[in-house]
Amino acid sequence: SGTLTLHRGSIHALIGENGAGKSTLVKIVAGLYRRDAGDLELHGEPVDFTSTAQSKAAGIAVIYQEPTLFPDLSVTENIFMGRQPTGRMGRIDRRAMRDEALEIFSRLGVAMDPDRLVEGLSIADQQLIEIAKAISLDAQILIMDEPTAALSGVEVERLFAVARSLRDEDRALLFISHRFDEVFSLCDTVTVMRDGSYIDTLRIEDTTVDALVSLMVGRDVTDMYPKLPADIGDVRLEVRNLTRKGVFRDVSFDVRAGEIVGLAGLVGAGRSEVVRAVFGIDRYESGSVLLDGQPLPPHNPRLSTGRGIALIPEDRRQQGLVLADSVTRNMTLSIRSHLAKWGLIWTGLENEAAKVRASRLEVKPAALDAEAGTLSGGEQQQLVIGKWLATEPRVL
Repeated sequence: SGTLTLHRGSIHALIGENGAGKSTLVKIVAGLYRRDAGDLELHGEPVDFTSTAQSKAAGIAVIYQEPTLFPDLSVTENIFMGRQPTGRMGRIDRRAMRDEALEIFSRLGVAMDPDRLVEGLSIADQQLIEIAKAISLDAQILIMDEPTAALSGVEVERLFAVARSLRDEDRALLFISHRFDEVFSLCDTVTVMRDGSYIDTLRIEDTTVDALVSLMVGRDVTDMYPKLPADIGDVRLEVRNLTRKGVFRDVSFDVRAGEIVGLAGLVGAGRSEVVRAVFGIDRYESGSVLLDGQPLPPHNPRLSTGRGIALIPEDRRQQGLVLADSVTRNMTLSIRSHLAKWGLIWTGLENEAAKVRASRLEVKPAALDAEAGTLSGGEQQQLVIGKWLATEPRVL
């Protein structure tokens, strides 16, 4: 047991391993889940939110990693959705909306066109719209749930500048992150969770990365991920002069057995588009892909999978999982043809295959019957990885 306390004019970090309970705690505060026990107090008074509307009305706003906005409406319309100011004869006062949006972005120190459509805006810009919406509601508590996961370095710095300006306006911020450099550069205090339990709260100036890691995992950690020597073998994947007009051009690289090759670049540089083309999801105009020296026909992901290539996608929720289906069903999606007899999927074989892979990935057996959408973000990522490792790929 323990108490997580947020103070005005302070940024409080919440850290823990995947599945530690961070997002579940946030959902209770946001009114999405009801708590089974314990106390929730706001400004010293007990509260019990039964809906997100109640949480918002109390001055709490959650900024998620992936905002949900209306893409075909303007920035201003999204900020004031459902509560547009009206003028004479009940008509929406668009000038008042626009002026307030401009004033909010000016306070945040952000240049944003209030009239442009949300469609096509970066994740970073969409998060700023959510923050502007929170300020227009005069939210006093802002919770940022892993907001930097999909941002570039420049976008992170802009978000941090905005966070500091909110702190300086005497608001309270809760910042959830897996990145220690961000926690130490932005936050004043930090709370650690492990396996669904509160562990400790510390002032940032009184702790270290090693101390926090030990609290997160429950033991001293000397070298979590040592880089071990590996035998580099023959070229397994060859990409030559791959070109797709307006997206990427003349891309060439090799991947050898036993080797990890990094593909780096800024957001929008074309990295994801290249690997999608290699795997066969997207088309390309020219160039070639060879697997073990043999040409890999383009635009045929089923054939690529059969030949031994697996792709863990950038967007796990949209491209990696069937969220409404069970963990077991998701984990065996990529090998269903191997689990069939006489054209039927045998549940026993499916369950056994899932149990074996769940053990390898340290997925809790109790979670196998749960819907994939109920897992934490980190657990969903483990599930996507497990699904593709089940194919025993030659190139991942």
